[in-house]
Amino acid sequence: MKTYKVLPHTADVRLWVEADSRAELFSAALEGMAGLIKTSRIELLKEKSVENIIKLEAPDNTALLIDFLSAVLTLTHQCKAVFTEVTFARLNETSLNCTIKGFETDGFDDDIKAVTYHEADVKNNSSGRFETMIVFDI
Repeated sequence: MKTYKVLPHTADVRLWVEADSRAELFSAALEGMAGLIKTSRIELLKEKSVENIIKLEAPDNTALLIDFLSAVLTLTHQCKAVFTEVTFARLNETSLNCTIKGFETDGFDDDIKAVTYHEADVKNNSSGRFETMIVFDI
């Protein structure tokens, strides 16, 4: 099971994410970011689907998650699309190979400028679940 929650922040947007597995954590973070970018899914052009492959290496889980979301954000702006799904061919603590899927859109509700490392720390909580905080620069 995965979950995310948008939390108040003075100048940016904070997203708390928790999941049973690393893959679910990354997926929930992607869904949370997509929900910030496009709060109204009605305007998504479902007939114009977009798919991209992302391959990354990073020193640890936290850097990998932030780099993944940053790569998705870049593709969001390049493709004018909102990515809502991810399928992993490989995902471990330091690397991933995945396919992201989404839909072209006529505009974004919120403009995320960057995914920051501020407050990010992927860890296992007392319940043994993965969790982290993500701060988006808007």
